[in-house]
Amino acid sequence: MNIGVIIIFHNNEIDINPKEFVKHIDAADHIKICFVDNESKDETLEKLLEIKDISANRVSIVQIKKKVSKEAAKRAGARFMFNDFNLNHLGFIDTSVLIEHNYNLNKIVASLCEKKDEIIAFDKKNKSEQRTKSTLFKSVFSVLDYFKYDDLDKSSNMQQSIL
Repeated sequence: MNIGVIIIFHNNEIDINPKEFVKHIDAADHIKICFVDNESKDETLEKLLEIKDISANRVSIVQIKKKVSKEAAKRAGARFMFNDFNLNHLGFIDTSVLIEHNYNLNKIVASLCEKKDEIIAFDKKNKSEQRTKSTLFKSVFSVLDYFKYDDLDKSSNMQQSIL
């Protein structure tokens, strides 16, 4: 199954470790990643280009020159991914949400690359529970929702083993 992930950036230079990204991306040949740079004023785009130079066949970049809403940035990435790749599943990560919840971007990328099958199963389950078929853009799921679900599932399993 092909999975694509859109990662939306805006002034995230300090959160990006190109060596860590490349290490995980190169180990996960089953994932296509689209970085969306939403008018960063710092060196975010340069770091993303550095990653793309090394992992060119797995990474694409959409550069938005005038800042847009998170939803519009997600749509731009989704449009690019659906036009260029044959994907069964497309998720997104908004780095501003990562920062708000003190998630580590490099660890999220590592987990994303390691847990492809679980993430796909999560997306399939959510889509099967929907009453109507989603439009192209509505079918893009939040990868962070999977990680929240996974954390809750681990917590309930731990509670069950204690009881």
